[in-house]
Amino acid sequence: MTAAEARAQLETTIRQAHERGDLEGAATAALSGYGPEILGFLVGVLRDDEVASEAFSQFAEDLWKGLAGFAWRCSFRTWAYTLARHASARLLREPTRRRERRLETGEVSKLAEEVRENTLTYLKTEVKRGVDALRAQLTPEERELLILRVDRQLGWADIAEVLAADEEPKKAAAALRKRFERVKVRLRDLAVAEGLIEAAGTRGGSPRATSVPGSERNPKEGS
Repeated sequence: MTAAEARAQLETTIRQAHERGDLEGAATAALSGYGPEILGFLVGVLRDDEVASEAFSQFAEDLWKGLAGFAWRCSFRTWAYTLARHASARLLREPTRRRERRLETGEVSKLAEEVRENTLTYLKTEVKRGVDALRAQLTPEERELLILRVDRQLGWADIAEVLAADEEPKKAAAALRKRFERVKVRLRDLAVAEGLIEAAGTRGGSPRATSVPGSERNPKEGS
C-alpha cells in the first residue's frame, strides 16, 4: 500500500467513525495516524521539543473540542495541520499561559501522550544533522512551508488552507508557490555557504548540485 493509499484509508476510517457519532473512535484514529507527523511538524517549525510538546497538547485538545463540528470541507489531515499551526501560534503569543492540557476523555489523552513520547524519541535519534542545521536557519514561516510541501507532500490547495485560509484560494496558492521558490533559493544559498553543495561556476568540470537535500518534493510541482 502506498502512502497516498494509506492516507485515503485513514481518512475513510476517521470519517466513518465521525459520521456514526463515535467521536472518541475518530479522535483515536486521527491521533494514531496523523499524530506523529503533526508533532514532527511542530518540532520542525518551533525548534524546541518542550514548546512543540506543549503545542501538541493544545492541538490534541483543540481537535477533541472541534471534532463534533468538523464539516469535512477539506481533508481531516489538512484540518489537523491547520489546528496545529493555530495552536503553535497561540502558544508563542501567550507563553506565560503554557500548561499541560487535560483532554476530556482518558483514552484519547493517553494516546496523545504516547504519540508525544514515542515521536520525540524517534526525532532525537533521526540522522538528518546537515539538513536539520540548514533548516534551523530559516524563519518559522519558511520552515512551515518547507515541511508541508516537501516532508508532508501536501498539495498547494491544502497548503493554502493551512497557511492562508482567509485569502482567496487560487491567489493564496500562487503566492505560496512563489514563496516556496524563494525558500528553496535561500536554502540553496545556505547550503553553498556551509559547503554542502558547490556554488555556480565552481571549477573542476563536475556539474553543480541543483537542489538541496530536504528541499525538493518528489511528485511534480504542479500538484
